[in-house]
Amino acid sequence: MRYRDRSSSRSCLSLSIFDPFFSNGYCIANTTLLMFFLSCFLTTQQVSASIHEYPNESFIRRSNSYFLHGGSEGLYASKPEVARVDTDAGEDRPLNGKSFIRFESVTFQRSKESAQNKNEMQQKTGLVEAIIVEVKDREKIGGSYLNSDAICCTPELAKDGSCKVGEVIIHHDPDNLNEPKRIQTFFEGQSEEAKMPTEVIEINKTGMYYLYFMFCDPELKGLIISGRTVWRNPEGYLPGKMAPLMTFSGVMSFAYLVLGLFWFLRFVRYWKDVIQLHYHITAVIGLGMCEMALWYFEYANFNSTGGRPIGITLWAVTFSAVKKTVSRLLLLVVSMGYGVVRPTLGGITAKVVLLGLTYFVFSEALGLVEHLGNINDFSGKARLFLVLPVSLLDACFIVWIFSSLSQTLEKLQIKKSMAKFALYRKFTNSLAVSVLLSIAWIGYELYFNAADPLSELWRRAWLIPAFWILLAYILLVVICVLWAPSHNPTRYAYSEETGEDLEEEGVSLTSSEVMVAGDLATIVERKERKVSSAVEPHVFGLGEDPEEDKRE
Repeated sequence: MRYRDRSSSRSCLSLSIFDPFFSNGYCIANTTLLMFFLSCFLTTQQVSASIHEYPNESFIRRSNSYFLHGGSEGLYASKPEVARVDTDAGEDRPLNGKSFIRFESVTFQRSKESAQNKNEMQQKTGLVEAIIVEVKDREKIGGSYLNSDAICCTPELAKDGSCKVGEVIIHHDPDNLNEPKRIQTFFEGQSEEAKMPTEVIEINKTGMYYLYFMFCDPELKGLIISGRTVWRNPEGYLPGKMAPLMTFSGVMSFAYLVLGLFWFLRFVRYWKDVIQLHYHITAVIGLGMCEMALWYFEYANFNSTGGRPIGITLWAVTFSAVKKTVSRLLLLVVSMGYGVVRPTLGGITAKVVLLGLTYFVFSEALGLVEHLGNINDFSGKARLFLVLPVSLLDACFIVWIFSSLSQTLEKLQIKKSMAKFALYRKFTNSLAVSVLLSIAWIGYELYFNAADPLSELWRRAWLIPAFWILLAYILLVVICVLWAPSHNPTRYAYSEETGEDLEEEGVSLTSSEVMVAGDLATIVERKERKVSSAVEPHVFGLGEDPEEDKRE
């Protein structure tokens, strides 16, 4: 999404600098295994994160300047009680509690023709500037306050002494002459290379910061940059808006562990009476536990090292995509009455698997785009192209789920299976509430992004992904409550009670036996066993309905 600041038609910063950066089943199990082996080969490689790499990048022209976007992140202010930052680039131990941007091995290379046109005896024959600006101070860069659209100072603008010719125009606050921060690097004589000294810029005010490398001399056209910058918050290298996600992942990992413990105890206690659906629920709980644990480990590693090993990140993204896919498929097959009013999915199995695979592919691609590569606090265009198909597939899931629920409820009402009908009605109501909450949250997310295009509210941004993780967890808890294992699962399990069911499906997924239509002795035996069973309260407070047996 491209952003253009319309608040001031004369704002050179808004129009010229910031504009280009606001655009910015079993088959699944086999795919996951493939991704795991791929990650094993890539574990030792790193992707840039809080360490922003510049591999011989070129500059872009804007107005009368040339610039390169060096990074943008939300940074918290340094803790005042900690000793000052040691400028030794290789020493990180005394840096706890300090927030900074560090320049390492940054080198500028100009063309041979540009260098030969300079006087060999001249000391300064080219200037490149590194500008660090907080987003709220963006109006201080450029000539807007001088009624000019220029970014670099011209002889006309320099007449009043407000700027120097050949330098980027910066309007300093009289009370704070050090912001925005300017770092200058000069070429000497006919040298083709200029190295920026290792320097640490301490951050003493919380905000969203940008780094731009800029030059004004047209003769430096074709300049390239190499090296890197390191961005650090007081507690580690995680970007500001990602930092709360580490704590959140830890909390959710513990929440899945607690849910898994209760489910496992119930599962083991009634393991002889579990149905196929229980195994699917167990798989989703296990995937959720692994997903949150992997993300916590990934964030913790990122926070301590500043880099993201591709193997760890790829594995975490893949687990997340698998869990999302399996969770949606679980909601879909439950809505279809799988294991409750029908023993198999029949002819629609292929369609369900196809939808799941498609969703997994796009979800995996979206996760890779979001978590691999440079981590700036703005999204790129590639993400927008992947968000649309994922959103459309989510809509397909929602439509199919509610359509299936409607058919399942109608079938149960016709058969007068009132206990199962009440169960599905509770599930439908819970799902409807979650959809309404999702729509409301999507509206809030759209408003949040539209009202804050410069991401000045970056400290709240972690709430956006956290909501969806929490909502998925709550829905899983609801399913565990409604379909918990018990001694007498006939309240919600499929049973071949009618000729209609026997004609529709021949093989039950809740039993290893093949039922022969007309085997009345087996049916009578099951009915007698069900009638003689004592009414046992459900572990989550959902007791058996004695009226159901009378109706059936």
